[in-house]
Amino acid sequence: MHAAKQEALETIGKLPEDTGMDEIMYRLYVLDKIRKGQEAVEQGHTVTSEELKREIDSW
Repeated sequence: MHAAKQEALETIGKLPEDTGMDEIMYRLYVLDKIRKGQEAVEQGHTVTSEELKREIDSW
């Protein structure tokens, strides 16, 4: 958990001083989604492009 907090603080620290709360929240949201995506890849929770195409075709 400490790593996530540190990453969030570093991200916020790089933003301009006049950054609004909405922008800060959006940046943290994107950071969280990227982190979760990386974890999913590391755990092998991915689909091939062919599997994705079949899923889309079924819609």
